[in-house]
Amino acid sequence: MKLVVINPNTTDEMTAVIATAARSVAPSGAEVVAVTSSMGPASIESHYDEALAVPGVLDAIAAHPDADGYLLACFGDPGLDAARELAAAPVLGIAEAAMHLAAPLGRGFSVVTTLSRTIGRAHDLVGHYGFGRQCLGIHACEIPVLELESRPDTADVLAKACAEALVADGSDAIVLGCAGMADLARRMSAEIGAPVIDGVAAGVGMLAAMAAMGLRTGTSSGEFARPPAKTYSGVLGGFGLGGGMPSRSSDQH
Repeated sequence: MKLVVINPNTTDEMTAVIATAARSVAPSGAEVVAVTSSMGPASIESHYDEALAVPGVLDAIAAHPDADGYLLACFGDPGLDAARELAAAPVLGIAEAAMHLAAPLGRGFSVVTTLSRTIGRAHDLVGHYGFGRQCLGIHACEIPVLELESRPDTADVLAKACAEALVADGSDAIVLGCAGMADLARRMSAEIGAPVIDGVAAGVGMLAAMAAMGLRTGTSSGEFARPPAKTYSGVLGGFGLGGGMPSRSSDQH
């Protein structure tokens, strides 16, 4: 079983955090390949960032066509639908996976993310995935993505935000709203006394189950069939599918 975990930003240090979280829950014998995007922003904290991260996500999928599953390790789930058109194996986003695992743990869950400007996108995903009843609130700890690993007070600030969200929303679980928080999930759970779900671990667990069941995505017709062949121009010239996307390469970590 080969699971490809894609960091849609270009920061290698975050990929290392993501890889550790992914491998901690991968089944015995599974190969977890953690990939840093080959192009795009250093972090994803805006709609602009998300849009420019998508080509790197597709590039990573094209570089690993033999995977049994792909995980997009950014809470905005950038390019998820496009990735599903390109890949034959299942593709999950970490926001999608985390919400699916949080929903059965109680009456409802809260999301604690990085910056308040990303709350609107999280609300959009809650509605899109059908968790409008279960998601009781979305909160920001106001730590930028690239400061999560460098700030000495990150764990304390995040624990406070998670504890306050539980009380404010009357929720039973917390969903962490950034892949850069993946290494803190178990510590947060112990500190606040409630389940804390990291989407990286959740996504790897779901993909492993889907692979074990032989589930695949991609059909010969319909919305998620392979996109029709056509010419792409300019810097996206290499992304034209034609008879199949050209072999591309992404850094592995």
